[in-house]
Amino acid sequence: MEYRQLGHTGMRVSALGFGGAEIGFTPGITQGQVTALITAALDTGLNVVDTAAAYQTSEALLGVALQGRRSEVFIFTKCGATEGFTRYDWSTEGILSHISESLRRLRTDYLDLVQLHSCDAATLQQGDAILGLQRAREKGWTRYIGYSGDGEAARLAVTMGVFDTLQTSISIADQEALELTLPLARERQMGVIAKRPIANAAWRTKRKPKDPYHHVYWERLQKLNYPFLAWEVDAAVGYALRFTLSQPGVHAAIVGTTQPGRWESNARQLLAGPLSEAEIAAIRERWRAVADASWVGQV
Repeated sequence: MEYRQLGHTGMRVSALGFGGAEIGFTPGITQGQVTALITAALDTGLNVVDTAAAYQTSEALLGVALQGRRSEVFIFTKCGATEGFTRYDWSTEGILSHISESLRRLRTDYLDLVQLHSCDAATLQQGDAILGLQRAREKGWTRYIGYSGDGEAARLAVTMGVFDTLQTSISIADQEALELTLPLARERQMGVIAKRPIANAAWRTKRKPKDPYHHVYWERLQKLNYPFLAWEVDAAVGYALRFTLSQPGVHAAIVGTTQPGRWESNARQLLAGPLSEAEIAAIRERWRAVADASWVGQV
C-alpha cells in the first residue's frame, strides 16, 4: 500500500481509503459483515475510514468493528446532514451536537478529521457551521477540520483558508475539480480526498442502474465510451482508480464496498503505479471533447 502526506496535516494516509456510505445504506447488512470488511481493509494496509452522520447505521457499525484497532486507523466523519440526508442543522450548536453523537457511535474519544457535509456557499459564508468545527477542535473532539463537497461551494471553502482538507468528486466521469478546486488546494497545501473515485463503476451494467445515485455517471460514461471500459471489470476499476490517484494533489481515494475481497483486488491494481502522461492526456482529451457545461461535480 502506498502512503501519502495529507496536505499540511500530520497524517500519512493510505492512498486507498474505506468509504462508509455503502454499508450504511445496504439493507440487512450485519455487524459481522462490516467487521469482516474492516478487518480485510486494515489487513490490506488501509489506514483511513471515512464515514458520516448522514450514512444511516454506518458510524455505529464501524464503531463496533474498529474496537481494538483504533490506533491503526484515521477516522474521518462528516456533520451538518443527518438521518440519511433527511435532516440538516448548520448552527454552531447543531454541528457540536452531531460531532458529539459521532464520537459516541464511533466509540472513540477523538476524531482525526470532521468535515462539513456539502453545505452550500451561503452557509459557509454565514459562518456558524465553521465555528462549530473550530470549537470541536478546541475541545479536542477532532484533530483537523475539512469541507466535503463540489462545485463553487468547494472552491469557496478552499479559498477561505480555514479548512485543513477538501473532499471532492474526482474520477473518469467527474473532472470539474481538476481545474476548479484542485490547483487552489495544492497551492494552499490542503489535504485532498477523492470521493466517488471510480465513478461507482457505473459502466458495469449495459442498462441504466436501478439506483438513481448512479444515473448521472452511467449516462456520462455511455457518451465518454473510454476503450478501457470494455476490459475485465477489475482491470477497468483499477485503471479508473489509478487515473484519480495520478492527479497531482490528490492524497487518498475513498472507495465503498460490501465485498471484503475488493480491498486486496484494488490494492493489487494500484501496484501498477500512476498512469502515464499519455494515458492521462487521452482521458482528459476525451472529457473535453464530450463534456458540456452541465457536467459539474456530483455530490
